[in-house]
Amino acid sequence: MSESPIIKRALISVSDKSGLAEFATALAERGVEIFSTGGTRLFLQSKGLEVRDVANYTGFPEMMGGRLKTLHPKIFGGILARRELPDDLSAMEAHGILSFDLVVVNLYPFRETIRKVGVTWEEAIEQIDIGGPSLIRAASKNHAHVTVATKPEQYPAILKEIQSTGSTTLAHRQQLAGECF
Repeated sequence: MSESPIIKRALISVSDKSGLAEFATALAERGVEIFSTGGTRLFLQSKGLEVRDVANYTGFPEMMGGRLKTLHPKIFGGILARRELPDDLSAMEAHGILSFDLVVVNLYPFRETIRKVGVTWEEAIEQIDIGGPSLIRAASKNHAHVTVATKPEQYPAILKEIQSTGSTTLAHRQQLAGECF
């Protein structure tokens, strides 16, 4: 296992876009290829960034009112693949799966939504995130190869390492993975 895998590709899908434009711009300046979904993709594109649409990559459109976006083997395979195992690498090649080195996800604002006066049951239900927790857990599980960011406060330290070495340290990836749980 490589101590510091170079970050070449990021998956970004966030509700809280605080600091995201600056973070993603700095990543793009380092040559990191950015993939994203729906609102996050549109936000980043509005800032002039080149962003690959997850739906175009997977060949599966966002559907069911946005409920289904990232839950796809091309996404999870790219996060979960153990890069030191030939079988994982062969499966990626056979199925056209790209590796994701950085996963930037924060969850739908469920607590904030249900605290609103007059919120409907349907509005609350739509703020139950399924893909986000799955992405976070997958990235955390494979922290040997993947850096996971779940809050804007983490961006500066991650970016500092990437700008310095092109990667993050195993210790930092372990700490970030631990914060996910």
